[in-house]
Amino acid sequence: MKIKTPFFVVNPKSYLYGDESLQLALIADNLAKKYGVEIFFTAPFADLANIKAHTKNLIVTAQHMDSLVPGRGMGLVLPESLKEAGTGAVFLNHAEHSLKLSDLVKTIKRAKELEIITIVCADFLAEAIAIAKLGPDILLCEPTDLIGTGKTSDLNYITETTAKIRAIDENILVMQASGISTGEDVYRAIIYGADGTGATSGILNAPDRGLRIEEMLQAIVKAKSEKK
Repeated sequence: MKIKTPFFVVNPKSYLYGDESLQLALIADNLAKKYGVEIFFTAPFADLANIKAHTKNLIVTAQHMDSLVPGRGMGLVLPESLKEAGTGAVFLNHAEHSLKLSDLVKTIKRAKELEIITIVCADFLAEAIAIAKLGPDILLCEPTDLIGTGKTSDLNYITETTAKIRAIDENILVMQASGISTGEDVYRAIIYGADGTGATSGILNAPDRGLRIEEMLQAIVKAKSEKK
């Protein structure tokens, strides 16, 4: 699947579920169409099929999956089940659900078999370089100690990780998303070279979540037009 850049990830994690998750997805769905921006929308596993059924413009995204194949495997997340539910992408190796390298290799392979987009997380530069060699679709460079702090990665981290990853595999899209809270943060990430960005607390803590997403999408459009 060709991913249109710059892209944006709305990532409510487990703060939202059920109808509240669906309502935010509907808002994001309309804004994705309005601004022509590719939006990945994450949700708890049980909500993915419902969100997919009610939206048209989002890439519905799972928060994790396992390398399991159909058969035995009680309590694990089956890739085929996610695909059947309409999942188009999956986060892997997030700081809140990290994977051993051997498991990450197998899980990326399973995702490729099912044409599920992989968004693989890396903390520090050496980890990003190692993961880039596995060929993920998107590599999210996000220092763990900045997650949820409202503090964004510094310019050196953004430019160095982006350059190193592209030197290994120019087909990997680079996402920078630490501490993204405002449209200005989004603009900065894209202008400095990221292919995409996203937010959790920056959206969920806003007085109006829909307006905050719209502000961030406007920043993406602005940065994209200035980079041409």
